[in-house]
Amino acid sequence: KPMWSETNKGLYQEFVFKDFDEAFKFMSEVAELAAANNHHPRWENEYKTVRIWLQTHEQRGQITGKDRD
Repeated sequence: KPMWSETNKGLYQEFVFKDFDEAFKFMSEVAELAAANNHHPRWENEYKTVRIWLQTHEQRGQITGKDRD
């Protein structure tokens, strides 16, 4: 299980894949989960690296149980 770091922008994790295709597949899977849970991440992608920040906007950007789930 990846270790998430608490930052001033939310829970943060960087994921590195073997190539862009694998990174994009991961992002597509995360997008489906985010939409199903109505909880959308801040993220960025550069080639094979995906960086994700999670925070609860309704709680003024605080980290909540919704983010940890």
